[in-house]
Amino acid sequence: MTTGNDIIQRFEMFANPALAESWDHVGLQLGNPERPVKRVMTALDCRPEVVQEAIEKDVDFIFNHHPAMFHAAKTLDVRDPQIAMYQTLLEHGITVYAAHTNLDNANGGMNDWLAAQLELTNVELLQITGIDPISGRDYGMGRLGDLLQPMTPTEFGQWCLEKFQLNGARLIVNPADQKQLIKRVAILGGSGQDFWQLAKKRGADAYVTGDVSYHFAHDMIASHLTVVDAGHHIEAVCQDQLASLLKKWRQENDWDFEIITSEINTEPFKFIVK
Repeated sequence: MTTGNDIIQRFEMFANPALAESWDHVGLQLGNPERPVKRVMTALDCRPEVVQEAIEKDVDFIFNHHPAMFHAAKTLDVRDPQIAMYQTLLEHGITVYAAHTNLDNANGGMNDWLAAQLELTNVELLQITGIDPISGRDYGMGRLGDLLQPMTPTEFGQWCLEKFQLNGARLIVNPADQKQLIKRVAILGGSGQDFWQLAKKRGADAYVTGDVSYHFAHDMIASHLTVVDAGHHIEAVCQDQLASLLKKWRQENDWDFEIITSEINTEPFKFIVK
């Protein structure tokens, strides 16, 4: 019988916890990884509605990208929805594992998946952070690559909407650059506004990330860098990609658990138009 530890050990050969940023909390979030696993569900977030989905589908191992326990709990007051979620998970014997910035940084991981969504070519690391202790290869934050064909900022914004299947996104562009062609693109999933200057320094004509704040956007415009704030939720690409990896390893190791992906959309924002 396959256990949670079997899955974790194989995954960490792909995205070692050492690749995670120092502030992050990756790995086992709660539960008992020594328990047998019969059904794994991949998810972007571990939220109460996702946990309910897992219960209804008899899932005993949730493999998600964003940590369920990012900040340490100071009390265990179950009137708090977050604490109540932990209690529910434990009551139902569900183990939760998170691969966050180690998956972002890993070669073949999150940012490579996002670059592939945009069909970028000649892809390279945006920032080299270190050397992977397992593979011996450089790893790091973000990716930099070339578009299949040049696009105007507006065309590129529409390209992002199409490729990430978005209902909306925020386009940040200097009015003087509306007709400038974008060829080289940097991308960093999650909250990547701190890396915009690096993207420009590395020769990117446009940068795709999430959670760009007002004053950062002004600085981007003044520096003539076109930016698409596609939101944090584009990282949902991980659900299918993690499931594919697990299926591959299941076959290689003759494991006997089922793999499903969450059907819950955890995007917290709704776009409204006049």
